[in-house]
Amino acid sequence: MTNHLTDTVPPPPHGYDALDRLMSLMTGDEKHGPAATSTLDALWVLYDRVLRISPATVHSPARDRFLLSKGHGPMAYYAVLAARGFFDEELLTGFGSYDSPLGHHPDRMLVPGAEIGSGSLGHGLPLAVGSVLGLRAQGLTEPRVWVLTGDAELDEGSNHEAIAYAGPAGLGQLHTVVIDNASATYARPGGIAARFEAAGWSALTVDGRDHEALYAAFTAPHPGRPHAVVARVAPKR
Repeated sequence: MTNHLTDTVPPPPHGYDALDRLMSLMTGDEKHGPAATSTLDALWVLYDRVLRISPATVHSPARDRFLLSKGHGPMAYYAVLAARGFFDEELLTGFGSYDSPLGHHPDRMLVPGAEIGSGSLGHGLPLAVGSVLGLRAQGLTEPRVWVLTGDAELDEGSNHEAIAYAGPAGLGQLHTVVIDNASATYARPGGIAARFEAAGWSALTVDGRDHEALYAAFTAPHPGRPHAVVARVAPKR
């Protein structure tokens, strides 16, 4: 097993245009549709152009790690994983059923490519901090850790503890995508990005549906600092 990955991955079996169809295969109650679709574009850009991970490298120590903290709305995540070839799209039709590996919250033991079991709000960012520290302890300084969270999750104090720690600790491997669909209960002076910047993070705010803007923000240099991208979106209906 190699400890080195390149930025190139095999082409996906499906492109972005297939995502609406793949999403439509998942039916039933408790879909959290708006929560899921608000993440779709950010997830696609990450898996299509940024993350150094593929179905062939899911067990490589050198892979990038992606943590879906916004795990109560995993439909877009499942659609993107299927589009990238992590599992067969036929699994999508069983979403949420008793014997399906694709539950209403992702299970890392059942979903190929999933790094954590998630859905309980506020856990992803602290887990991402721990993942970076764990990689550092193993001497793995190249793999990047990405976590996607929602703006309402930032109402949870555990996230602010993680934000406050990661900046001064200089966790440059850590990247956070905050999907801002105006669902948070508490406003933050100066906006979400200002909260991260006050703790020593690099932070950018972009249109969460603009793929080129997302890519530019995801790949912006941030030497020695963790990086946050606030993606503002209006949920698709």
